Amino acid sequence: MLLNVLRALFVVVVTIVAMNYAEQVYVEIPPLAILCISVGAACVVVGLDIFVPQKSLLAISGVFFGLIVGMLIAYAVGLIVNLLVDAYRPDFANPAMVSTAKVLVGIVACYLSISFILQTKDDVRFVIPYVEFARERKGQHPMILDTSAIIDGRVADILGTWPLDCAVIIPRFVLHELQAIADSNDRLRRQRGRRGLDIVNRLQALPKLDVQIRDSRPGEDDDEDSVDLRLVSLARAIDGRLLTTDYNLNKVAQIRGVTVVNINDLANALKPVFLPGERLQVKIIRPGEAAGQGVGYLEDGTMVVVEAARERIGQTVAVVVTSVLQTSAGRMVFGRIEGEPPPERPRRRPGEPPQPNA
Repeated sequence: MLLNVLRALFVVVVTIVAMNYAEQVYVEIPPLAILCISVGAACVVVGLDIFVPQKSLLAISGVFFGLIVGMLIAYAVGLIVNLLVDAYRPDFANPAMVSTAKVLVGIVACYLSISFILQTKDDVRFVIPYVEFARERKGQHPMILDTSAIIDGRVADILGTWPLDCAVIIPRFVLHELQAIADSNDRLRRQRGRRGLDIVNRLQALPKLDVQIRDSRPGEDDDEDSVDLRLVSLARAIDGRLLTTDYNLNKVAQIRGVTVVNINDLANALKPVFLPGERLQVKIIRPGEAAGQGVGYLEDGTMVVVEAARERIGQTVAVVVTSVLQTSAGRMVFGRIEGEPPPERPRRRPGEPPQPNA
């Protein structure tokens, strides 16, 4: 409401100024035409403001500082041109040509300055302080999400409870990959893609999370490169961290010197630690690989292998933990049914290698 009032006041003020100018300065244009021109010009400005809803403080700051630098360069070049003309060819210099050359130099300088600042905004942040006003540099190392982390879904819960002091960046080529997956002919892939897009909307709705949709700089990466390589290149360019569940991307990023936060490793680190002798209640779901073993799962998905529990499938039993094995796939807990003696192991003959434990 307040914004609409501001736009209406802008149109009225522009019209008043134009009519006041027409009254004080003699012009051959009729007052009605001046009124129409002023209202039309004001409406064009308001229309541009309405049809470009997402403004970037970074872009506005870049244009502002680019214009300042460009005008300073044009002024300096103009002084040099005047000195050269006065020193060498003062009699043959054409004033109109010199003025036109100065204007062209100013336009070129302003364009190059704005383009340079917008394309290298992260590289010159220590020289030009305007970058610090952009939300894009809210923290020291922004967090970059890849496709696998978004589709996984746990990232929304993690970032919803983790008070990050940096921006969360979703590259636009990751969104394009999610859209391509959502448009797939395969039903499972289509569901995964739509789930990823829903997660992006959920992240953007979090009030305390700074989510940025970022475009890559021209020449920063090649469109023919894989998404993983483009993610690594983007992370290196902006000194960011990758949040992923992809094992291969994790290894490639570590080789390239990029910090990676693996959601699977984070989830494994948050799982409860079980010590030998602790007691658990586990429902036996299926038989294990070894003879007599039964397998159950805890609420967090941890696999529990129970000795002599093959006959207890479908039952909830009390298990005593005997050992814990940590693997790249997760944590496995081994135990036996409470109250029953440990299973006997066959004796090893002399010279026979020891049999591996379950």
